[in-house]
Amino acid sequence: MSVEFKTDFFEKLRKVNKAAFLNRCIGQVGVIAVNFSKERFVQKNWIDRNREPWKQRKRPARGSILVRTGRLKRSIRKISQGSYYVYIGTDDPKAQIHNEGGQINKTVTVKAHTRRMSAQRTRDSRGRYQQSQSGGTVNIRSHTRRMNINMPKRQFLGESALLNRRIERFLSRELDNEISRNGN
Repeated sequence: MSVEFKTDFFEKLRKVNKAAFLNRCIGQVGVIAVNFSKERFVQKNWIDRNREPWKQRKRPARGSILVRTGRLKRSIRKISQGSYYVYIGTDDPKAQIHNEGGQINKTVTVKAHTRRMSAQRTRDSRGRYQQSQSGGTVNIRSHTRRMNINMPKRQFLGESALLNRRIERFLSRELDNEISRNGN
């Protein structure tokens, strides 16, 4: 993602110590980008030129969308930083399918296990409940199961016009502060 400046940014940049200024600002730009990505988990949408709300779950569950344990959200961080760039990303293996959406077609092996059966009430011929039959356990043998899952796109990383505007405003403000501090 590149930021295009529409002001006299480069003219002002010539007036300050370019290396020290950029080194300080690049780290802060990375923090702005990481915070923008983490805001997506709170607001449950992606904002580029317009808002794209995330699709709701089919079955409601505890916690926010994509934040049951918080591992995916916590894994977003600065990956690398140079003199003119900063990369943010994640090392979570499930991040790509959640960010881009797609189809998961796999065959998985279900291990052998025991399933506890709950007690069930039965009705007699008049429709009244009878004594509960006790539950028990059932042994489940190991088997394979096909997984066909259609994951909706819930973007939290990528290029965003709003993020570009935030970075541009931040750098312009910092540059003006640097010029006024140096008295140029």
